[in-house]
Amino acid sequence: MQNIDLIYLAQPLVVTAVAVLLVLYWRKRRSLTWWVLLYSLAAYAIAIIAKTVFQLFTASAVASTGSLAAMGAYLGLQTVALEVGLAYAFARVAISKGRMSRKDASGYGIGLAFWENGVLLGALSAVNLAALYLTLGAGGAAASAAFASVSSTQPALLYSASQALPSVLLGMLERMSSVMLHAAWGFLAFLAAFYKRRRYLFAALPMGLVDSLVVLSGVIGTAPLEALIFAVALASVAVAWWASRDAGRARA
Repeated sequence: MQNIDLIYLAQPLVVTAVAVLLVLYWRKRRSLTWWVLLYSLAAYAIAIIAKTVFQLFTASAVASTGSLAAMGAYLGLQTVALEVGLAYAFARVAISKGRMSRKDASGYGIGLAFWENGVLLGALSAVNLAALYLTLGAGGAAASAAFASVSSTQPALLYSASQALPSVLLGMLERMSSVMLHAAWGFLAFLAAFYKRRRYLFAALPMGLVDSLVVLSGVIGTAPLEALIFAVALASVAVAWWASRDAGRARA
């Protein structure tokens, strides 16, 4: 029975390694306390749960409109309101309780990036793929059932290594973009909460609209889409850098 190629494990493993190393570096060299990780986890986890529940009851209705614009707005505004919005809300709570200070701004953004890319779409994806690989390799009824499921729902997982490589590399690029985006809007949300300045929050909120771009995959293709998202991520990091300079001038 055909098995999945182990090259598919490269994407989640590489992304997990990058996210973990970033957290370890920031803990050793900068400032990334357990409180920062806990509050970023709470903000991220509640946002993802809320999005999942909301989509469970509303996604089919939006999809039935057949409008790419409607679906794009639907996806993007959820990220704006829940992921960016809750990042700001939890930063305010943590700061008000004295759990985080100004030095935790970058660490808070890194924490959000870690939970998304190092855990949910990194380590957990690697575990799922490894379990699937072992199941298919073991043979028997379980392997037959797993193969039938993969063939119908994720046929790309049965591609050869040469066929899979482009999508694996694009997947890595997508996750790197996600790391930058989460770090940027988390940093800005923290600054907005710490300094009580709306301009930082207004700079962060539009970054969540990046999820609106997903609907363009069938229009412009996967590679151009990932290049566009990467450009947006770079621009977001630039905005976060501007904010850090602006905040530094304000303190002077």
